[in-house]
Amino acid sequence: MTNDVLIETTGRIGRIRLNRPKALHALNTDMCVAMAQGLRQWHDETAIEAVLIDHAEGRGFCAGGDIRMIAQSGASDGAKAREFFFEEYRMNHALFTYVKPVVAFMDGITMGGGVGISLPARYRIATENTKFAMPETGIGLFPDVGGGWYLSRLPGRMGQYIALTGHRLDGAECLALGLATHFVPSEKLDALKTRIAETPGEIEAILTEFAGPAPDAAIQAHAAEIARLFASDRLENIFAALESDGGAWATKQLETLRTKSPQAMKVSLKLLLDGASMPTFEDEMRQEYAVATRVCQRADFIEGVRAVIVDKDNAPRWNPDTPEGVTDHRIDTIFAPLPEDQAWSPA
Repeated sequence: MTNDVLIETTGRIGRIRLNRPKALHALNTDMCVAMAQGLRQWHDETAIEAVLIDHAEGRGFCAGGDIRMIAQSGASDGAKAREFFFEEYRMNHALFTYVKPVVAFMDGITMGGGVGISLPARYRIATENTKFAMPETGIGLFPDVGGGWYLSRLPGRMGQYIALTGHRLDGAECLALGLATHFVPSEKLDALKTRIAETPGEIEAILTEFAGPAPDAAIQAHAAEIARLFASDRLENIFAALESDGGAWATKQLETLRTKSPQAMKVSLKLLLDGASMPTFEDEMRQEYAVATRVCQRADFIEGVRAVIVDKDNAPRWNPDTPEGVTDHRIDTIFAPLPEDQAWSPA
C-alpha cells in the first residue's frame, strides 16, 4: 500500500487524503489504485455514510498526474502510461457513479488529475486558495479525466475557452460556473470536516451553514467575449475571430493560444464537441482513454514535457506548429476506437 495517499475512516465517513506534498499531491498509479480500493471497501460498509477527499498537508489539493513518468513511458513502449490512465480513469468513474455522497475540498491548486477527483463529487468546496485549471494544451496533452464531459457542459463557451487557454479560475469563479457547489473560507475547513464526520446525514445543512458569500467572479466580465470569440469548433475560426477582433483582451488570448500545441488544441475542441452528446460517463472515459494512449506517445507531448517540466525553457517546438498543419485525418486517427481487447472498461 502506498503512503502517497492516506485511506482512513473518521467517525461515519471514509477519508481519502492525498499525501504527496513535494509533488503538490500529483497522482501516480499506486495512488489511483489505492483510492479505488478504498471506495470499493466503503461501498458495502453500512457504517460509512459519506466520503471526504482532501490533502494532508502542503499548499496544493492536487496538481495533476505523474507527467514525467507518462512522458518517459510514452517515449518508449507506453505501457506504464497506459496503465496509469487505465487505473486513473477507473477511479474517476468509480467516483462519478458512487452511491454515497462524496465531498471534495478544492483548497489550493486543483489541476488536471485534481479536477478528475473533485468534479465527480456531489459536493465540491472551493476556497480563497482555489486555483482551478486544465492546462494540458501547454504540454501537448488535452483536458482528460472527464474534461470532455465537464467542460462541454459549462455555460456559453467557457469550457472551450478553459480547455484551449488553460486559464486559471479562482474559487469564486468556480462557484459561479458551477464547478464548485459551495465557497467556504479555508479557516473554517477543519471545523467543517469535523462536523461532517460527526453527522454525515446532515451534509447539506452543514455546508449551507459554513458556506460564505464568494467574491465577484471576474471571468463573468468576459463571458460575452468568450461566447463570441470561442464560438466555433474549428480552431482556425477561433484564431481568425481573435485576430479580427483586435482588442486588448482578444489579443492577449491569441498570444496565449500561440504558445499551445495546435494538435492538442484540436484534440481538445473535438473532445468537448463529442463530450456534449456523450451518452454516459463510461463512454466518455472509454474515448478519452483511446485518445490518451495515442497522444502520450506523440511528439508534441514528449516535446511539451521537455520544454515545460524537464528543461523548463518554455520554448516547445510543436509539430505541426500551426492549426492548418493539423489535418482532420490526424485527429480522426487519434480518436479512433481501440480494439476491444485494448479498450478501457470500468471496474
